[in-house]
Amino acid sequence: MDLGTQRVQVVALKDGAVVGRAQGFSGFDPTKAAEQAVNEALTQANLKLSDVNHFAATGSAMDMAPYVNSTVSMMGADAKAGVFLAPKARTIIDVGAEEARAVKTDERGIMVDFVVNERCAAGAGAFIEAMARALEVKLEDMGSLALKAERASPINASCVIFGESDVVSLIHRQESKPEIARAVFDAMADRVSAMMHRLGINPEVVLVGGVAKDPGFVASLNRKLGLTVVIPKYPEYVGALGAALIAATRVKEAPK
Repeated sequence: MDLGTQRVQVVALKDGAVVGRAQGFSGFDPTKAAEQAVNEALTQANLKLSDVNHFAATGSAMDMAPYVNSTVSMMGADAKAGVFLAPKARTIIDVGAEEARAVKTDERGIMVDFVVNERCAAGAGAFIEAMARALEVKLEDMGSLALKAERASPINASCVIFGESDVVSLIHRQESKPEIARAVFDAMADRVSAMMHRLGINPEVVLVGGVAKDPGFVASLNRKLGLTVVIPKYPEYVGALGAALIAATRVKEAPK
């Protein structure tokens, strides 16, 4: 389970393969939301709760996760799943709703270093949500809107509030919505690439987390890093997959 303050993802792993996955909003009762997601994933896998050998949890609210046998750091989960999905991966970027982080890993998927952007939510998905409200566009339209722009005006990404103020100023200057949307993603990419450079960029670079599904952010990040990041098929489930992989290892290593 990857239990965050906004969303929960669950992955069921059997014989090294994903057999079920489910997600939902954490809401006011993250434990209940996690239970529902577990039930959905197990139903999809045609399994029962009693069939599970080990539950591992990660995420900012992992202390509230049900059924837990062990916990996994978010960075450790990213490293393990990143190399599982892309064996050449040595750098994993995880951009979710709450924060952005980058992890350096070895060939076994063991984390060797990491850096986290915890100052405000300006480098994470919450920043896009706030800017979409300021632009009066749907969140899911921000990416396609940004791809239409040929240029972008700089905005402040040190804080959501400052960024929103800059967006309002650009609106008053009658900048186009596509150019402002691109400015939002470029500002986020600046934050993430600065974090990456502190860590050191070791190819292959894999981008995971819910924001990895946003084409506007991906385009901006590729430009800032000067490379093309690898995006797995289900980027929002990578934390839960990493926890499941580590759970499987712990079962094998447990004394008989």
